[in-house]
Amino acid sequence: MKLMIASDIHGSRPCCEALLGRYEKERAGRLMLLGDLLYHGPRNDLPEGYDPKGVIRLLNDRRQELFCVRGNCDAEVDQMVLQFPILADYALLWLEGRTVFATHGHIYNEQNLPPLKEGDVLLHGHTHVLAAREMGGHIYLNPGSVSLPKEGNPRSYMTYEDGVFTIKDLEGGELCSLSIR
Repeated sequence: MKLMIASDIHGSRPCCEALLGRYEKERAGRLMLLGDLLYHGPRNDLPEGYDPKGVIRLLNDRRQELFCVRGNCDAEVDQMVLQFPILADYALLWLEGRTVFATHGHIYNEQNLPPLKEGDVLLHGHTHVLAAREMGGHIYLNPGSVSLPKEGNPRSYMTYEDGVFTIKDLEGGELCSLSIR
């Protein structure tokens, strides 16, 4: 099954619409969101098309296809309006014989690693900077940001299929990839 992974929508309805359009075109079986769904937070500018209520409608319409982890801008009140679970600090996936520790990145990240074994994958958003690299015996992946990319990165998301993580811009152009086989 193809998996699509994205982070940091921050309440941007047009960016969420573009992401869901790419989800359709990618024909992914599930969409994993790595937090910061509805709000922009005090450190970020308002994203283009800021419309948290519109994002709520768009995501609730896909609730059967989503699984999420909590970002630093997500709150319990968000769970009251979203019809799928968003409050887990992390999720564990088992892909190609490797443990993937999926989290937002504000608690566990490259400077504060979760319990990883050699070859495991740390997958997080939060920095708004895309990444796919081997790092100190494990693999670090970040899909970047759907709405507020930083450090000159484009708006982006990630796919996983057949052992390969691929980061793409919101038009579907491939930016980089990394195989975990």
